[in-house]
Amino acid sequence: MSDKMRGTVEMTVAMVISGTIGLFVVLSGQPVMNVVFWRCAFGAVTLLIVCAALGLFRPEVMTRRQIAWAAVGGVAIVSNWILLFAAFPRASISIATAVYNTQPFMLVALGALFFGERLTLTKLTWLGIAFGGMVLIVQSKPGAGAVGTDYLSGILLALGAAFFYAIAAIITKKLKGLPPHLIALIQVTVGIAMLAPFANFAQLPADAYSWALLVAVGVIHTGVMYILLYGAIQKLPTNLVGSLSFIYPVVAILADFVAFGHRLQPLQLLGAAAILIAAAGMTLGWSLVKPRVAQA
Repeated sequence: MSDKMRGTVEMTVAMVISGTIGLFVVLSGQPVMNVVFWRCAFGAVTLLIVCAALGLFRPEVMTRRQIAWAAVGGVAIVSNWILLFAAFPRASISIATAVYNTQPFMLVALGALFFGERLTLTKLTWLGIAFGGMVLIVQSKPGAGAVGTDYLSGILLALGAAFFYAIAAIITKKLKGLPPHLIALIQVTVGIAMLAPFANFAQLPADAYSWALLVAVGVIHTGVMYILLYGAIQKLPTNLVGSLSFIYPVVAILADFVAFGHRLQPLQLLGAAAILIAAAGMTLGWSLVKPRVAQA
């Protein structure tokens, strides 16, 4: 299997896992700072075991400069989690996730700016179609029972989360060659240090079910998912990472409907279809421009 194909599979699985995290966050009933802190804590334990088993704690594996860059990426990714999780109860999981997925456009723009990656008309068109689908989803609000407590602030929080995700992804590109397990471990360790002063340890989960949700967020949605995600980012061009990221909002919207009965309006369904088509077009290299035939 080629690196590009392996990266595509890894990215797809990572986005499907990511699409369910909103359910776990909401169902846990915990404050945002607590959820993110325990995500980092349980994620760190998982990644520590994996890194030790793979023998990655050797001096030659990483440099101090790489550790520093990974730590900066950790600040960005933890900030991303805080803002996104805060957006869920305000604008609903579906809408917050859809708005959050403006991040591929930010990612593609940053890729062109810092890595000189070429933006062809076809790539821009696919991204434009996906963006149009996202706009349809955002503008077609769900029923009154599904709209969150503060819609506008939820939208702004989700946009802020998108920006920090794009920054974290660009930093990860600078760490090519560093095992993704180590990148994720450094980042969640930074998260523990960032959030320990703000976590409310007096308001801990009262039952095994709530603890199980937090453990899943740390082990599956962090340990497993970020190993796959960062491995994919290191193998794929930025525009393809951006395209496959659109799988995430579709899964999140479906999960929101299955778990909470938040039914999408017709325009939202149309938007989801546009996102999927654009993702497929980018992934499979469909061309929207007919090649010119040379004249004899």
